[in-house]
Amino acid sequence: MSDSAVLQRYVTGRDSRLGIAGEHAEPDACDDLGAFGWLRGIRDRALMLELRRKDGSIVAIGYGWLERVAFDPSEGITLSAAGQKIRIRGRNLNVEVRPSVRLFEGIARHRVTWVREADRSAGLQAGDRDTVVDSIDW
Repeated sequence: MSDSAVLQRYVTGRDSRLGIAGEHAEPDACDDLGAFGWLRGIRDRALMLELRRKDGSIVAIGYGWLERVAFDPSEGITLSAAGQKIRIRGRNLNVEVRPSVRLFEGIARHRVTWVREADRSAGLQAGDRDTVVDSIDW
């Protein structure tokens, strides 16, 4: 590859050999599963976990700061990060929503990019096997 081809690739976001444009590439390859986002790539790992409340407030926690992640069916998921406890409550928090895709296991393996509280109507319309996050407390 010539110097000008390399320069064109990085300046324009286009690899002329493959005809791949940067604007058509998937930025994060994350599936929206309703209650949470899941990284598709087998080796992909998220750097941070976004916690999104229904009132619009968002907190992002670095996965490196997570000391402990615990699941109790009656209490939900508890994240211990930098001396703080974060509680995620809801239904089906450790149920397979797709083969090998579970919220709790995804957090433990750094595959979940965000978790979102459901509004009342989404919670009522959810199926029996759908993951529904009722509240996130920090």
